[in-house]
Amino acid sequence: MSKTVHQRRPPASLTAAVDLVIFTVRDGRLHVLLIERGNMPYRGEAALPGGFVRDGEALDAAARRELREETGVADDSLHLEQLHAYGDPGRDPRGRIISIAYLALGPDLPMPQAGTDASAAHWTPVSSILDGQITLAFDHEKILRDGLERARSQLEHTTIATAFCMEPFTIADLRQIYEAVWGLPLDPSNFRRKVMKTEGFVIPIGERRLPDVGRPAGLFRRGLAETLTPPLTRSGSVDLM
Repeated sequence: MSKTVHQRRPPASLTAAVDLVIFTVRDGRLHVLLIERGNMPYRGEAALPGGFVRDGEALDAAARRELREETGVADDSLHLEQLHAYGDPGRDPRGRIISIAYLALGPDLPMPQAGTDASAAHWTPVSSILDGQITLAFDHEKILRDGLERARSQLEHTTIATAFCMEPFTIADLRQIYEAVWGLPLDPSNFRRKVMKTEGFVIPIGERRLPDVGRPAGLFRRGLAETLTPPLTRSGSVDLM
């Protein structure tokens, strides 16, 4: 009895790309960096900055290159980490493109300068995307939401909130970062007590900031601690107002 020979199909062509979820806090609100696409598909629509990985290029290097080329934001002022891989077959009309997303956090970053295939770049309040005022190309809203949840979780368990702060900063400055990222008002006294009890979270520099009104506020820099024990949770550890 003859056997049926099943020929293997050649593997589908895959292309690698990187996308960037870049958060900063401006005027007390969490913002994300968006570009206006200059090329098809989705020309003229809002999207996260990103692009294709070049031959022989490492993923982290591609992310930093795209950051510079499409926005003009210096990567040395940012915390940058891999977020997740996105590879659903229909995510990009140009073909099977797998994107490695990166999360970047920085303190009150400057206005970006668009370049290469982006016709514009601008900071956008995250709330305007979450409530549907702005729609994003491709699957970038999912990537943004995943990045937001990662940032919120990181603030609970690590000291990464200080990456949003220009040094030196006050405890009130740090609290405003938590409020902006979490979207929750926090009790100032409870928050201060929690921060000051966590060894290595912040370090006083022995100076004070003179406010327009009220008492001078102590100034701090980021400490050496990387994790928060116990965590600073969105509910429970810090009482809401």
